[in-house]
Amino acid sequence: MSDTVSLSMPRILDDAPDFEAKTTQGPLRLSDLTSGGKWVMLFSHPSDFTPVCSTEFLAFARRAEEFKKRNVQLVGLSIDSLYSHIAWARDIEQRTGVQITFPIIADLDQKVAGLYGMVHAAVSDTATIRAVFAIDPKRKIRAILYYPMQLGRNVDELLRIFDALQTSDKNSVSTPADWQPGEPVIVPAPGTLEAARERAAGEQGLDVEAWYLSKKTLPVK
Repeated sequence: MSDTVSLSMPRILDDAPDFEAKTTQGPLRLSDLTSGGKWVMLFSHPSDFTPVCSTEFLAFARRAEEFKKRNVQLVGLSIDSLYSHIAWARDIEQRTGVQITFPIIADLDQKVAGLYGMVHAAVSDTATIRAVFAIDPKRKIRAILYYPMQLGRNVDELLRIFDALQTSDKNSVSTPADWQPGEPVIVPAPGTLEAARERAAGEQGLDVEAWYLSKKTLPVK
């Protein structure tokens, strides 16, 4: 099983495998979300009613509006039943007052988990790892993150990923390490020797650290 899953695991810039699944908000088809112009954060968790997963879902729910502002649809998944998802979401709401406003896929047959390689046999045959797939409106996979079962995810970093991807797409730039919105971005390096000489000599509007590393500040919206 592990060999089959590893061979089928999607990679960055692959088309995200389409699927239709039952969720806590009714049937969901991935292509319906992306064709409607949404980004999608598809993420799996090992199991309902577990401590780390509960802290994650509470964190995602509390900041769901921040993802929505970025046009990102959250979609959760585990191989628990629909009724388990509903009971767990209600338990979180009753204990904390926070509603789980995003759909959770019930994937008992591991159909979606198999498409995305979310079950790693070395860890467990009966639970999904903590995987995150950032999917753009063209249904391309833009980022993939895996976390062990013991490590809860950082919501700030997940939001930063979508900020960086959307900024890069819109402005044809890259983002440096630890980048945050509003900070300088990296412009493409010159493609010829002559252009490299000109860049190294200085270029208006750019902070030239080296001919291959130059930054600029994007206009404020």
